[in-house]
Amino acid sequence: MKTYFRLLSFAKPIEKFAIPYIITTVLSIIFSTLNIALLAPLLTTLFAEHSSVAKEVKVEPHWYDIMASFRYYIGYAINTYGTWVALQFVCGTIVVSALLGNLFRYLSQRTMENLRVHTLLNLRRTVFDNVMNLHLGFFSNERKGDIISKIASDVQVVQYSVTGTLQVIFKEPLTLIAYLITLFLISPSLTLYSFLVIPISAFVISKIVKRLKAQAIASQQTYGNMISYLDEALSGIKIVKAFNATGFIKTRFDQENKKYSRITQSMARRQQLASPVSEFFGVTMVACIVLYGGHLVLNKSSALTPPEFVTFIALFSQVMRPAKAISDSFSNIHSGIAAGERVLSLIDEKPAINDAPDAVELKSFNDAIKFEDVSFAYQDKTVLKNINLTIPKGKTVALVGPSGGGKSTMMDLIPRFMDPKSGKITVDDKDIKQVTATSLRSLMGIVNQESILFNDTIFNNIAFGKTGVTKQEVEAAARIANAHNFISETENGYETNVGDRGTKLSGGQRQRICIARAVLNNPPLMLLDEATSALDTESEKLVQDALNNLMKNRTSLVIAHRLSTIQNADIIAVLESGQVVEQGTHQQLMGNNGLYRKLIDMQTFGE
Repeated sequence: MKTYFRLLSFAKPIEKFAIPYIITTVLSIIFSTLNIALLAPLLTTLFAEHSSVAKEVKVEPHWYDIMASFRYYIGYAINTYGTWVALQFVCGTIVVSALLGNLFRYLSQRTMENLRVHTLLNLRRTVFDNVMNLHLGFFSNERKGDIISKIASDVQVVQYSVTGTLQVIFKEPLTLIAYLITLFLISPSLTLYSFLVIPISAFVISKIVKRLKAQAIASQQTYGNMISYLDEALSGIKIVKAFNATGFIKTRFDQENKKYSRITQSMARRQQLASPVSEFFGVTMVACIVLYGGHLVLNKSSALTPPEFVTFIALFSQVMRPAKAISDSFSNIHSGIAAGERVLSLIDEKPAINDAPDAVELKSFNDAIKFEDVSFAYQDKTVLKNINLTIPKGKTVALVGPSGGGKSTMMDLIPRFMDPKSGKITVDDKDIKQVTATSLRSLMGIVNQESILFNDTIFNNIAFGKTGVTKQEVEAAARIANAHNFISETENGYETNVGDRGTKLSGGQRQRICIARAVLNNPPLMLLDEATSALDTESEKLVQDALNNLMKNRTSLVIAHRLSTIQNADIIAVLESGQVVEQGTHQQLMGNNGLYRKLIDMQTFGE
């Protein structure tokens, strides 16, 4: 129940929907029940003799005695206006009752649909916003497909659980109560007799749906795995084909697909079994009631008249409809609660990087960035040890060293993608943990080794994250990034779609668009992580020229593996096994005959 109430909290303000729903549902149930109850006066009007009806018209009964009231007014109408007029009156009443019953039913369903959509909107917004706020480390440990499955598929299942439960706890029981009260008013003895059979049906159905929640959890986990495999296969399709791994990928997906199919098939069998079982018990009960009620009518041993008996049977046949709806809803609720737990686990995930309560905004960058005894570890693996490094304003600082030395980790610590385990990083002597992450990152432009583009136009990729950007500003940024010429040659210029992850462009073109994006942001500090390592010689020259334009009059931290990129740097820091082992200019380090000289001779800088 705790999970359900948390899910229901996303429907706030729920009273906006609950009050209209309760009113329209109650009115709908009253008129829908009245429709069937009006069968008794209809049959009485058609088949009753004037004399017999007249004898029944004595004292006006109490308003709550529905059947006696029907008998009284029908008898009065027949005696006063004749059978034909009475029949017209009864038929007109049935039509009006049916109109009102269906009108209020429509309004209640519309209100419930508005609640469902409102809940879904809030839930999906909350889970997506929380995912976007999570730290980068979370995404390293989670399957992307599983996250997509929770946001898309599980949220969809949850919405029907919330609305379905409201119907189970309010509409269907109320409908059932209304039917039973009417049945009791027609014949108390026959109604009490029918109560003996209902508990048997309820017990059998509860046994059938008992295991549905566990199966629902397994189903959603398997579906998440399947989406992950699909995402990985599509993202790495070139590698899959290059390594002749198509068969392996197909088999892996098919195994998960079969597992998912088996679970859903088992769930469907249980869900589908509940309805026929309840229907069978319903027919059985009607048959028993016909037998017993027919005996009462034939022997005239009670006040039950033939028209009332027919009405009783018609009404009782409808009793199983809300009972069946309740049994069906329970199976959906189990699925919804299981999906809700997965979605809430994503909402409950807390970002490891948060602004301090008294965090201030960084307005500008005026002096230097400093690493002061900074250490960092991934779980038990130490990556950086007591790093001390100063990046003065207006200078270019290069990080070099063997692969796995901690260069990329150092760069990721500056925009607070991660926090150091010990030590501190300062910007203008302000600890970056005491400033807002948004203001810190607004001072930085980042160009990675992997060119990250979105399936959108070139213009929108360059202007990404900004509003009100003019075409002239985008073109100016593209010219600085040596990208304007090739963009102009594309089919639609700046309105050309780059495809999924920029697949319609070459590696060098993608990288230059990323540089143009950083130029447009016009940050005082640039972080360049192996920005030319994956390019051919010609593309590298164009990109390197673009990077040189980008770094003019800016502070830059560069990770590079080629001499041409870093030999003009003001400071070169050499990292090995998470420590700065050398620091100085190119000429100074070459004269030291240390690790830097060895790496230059080998020309094998790694990430």
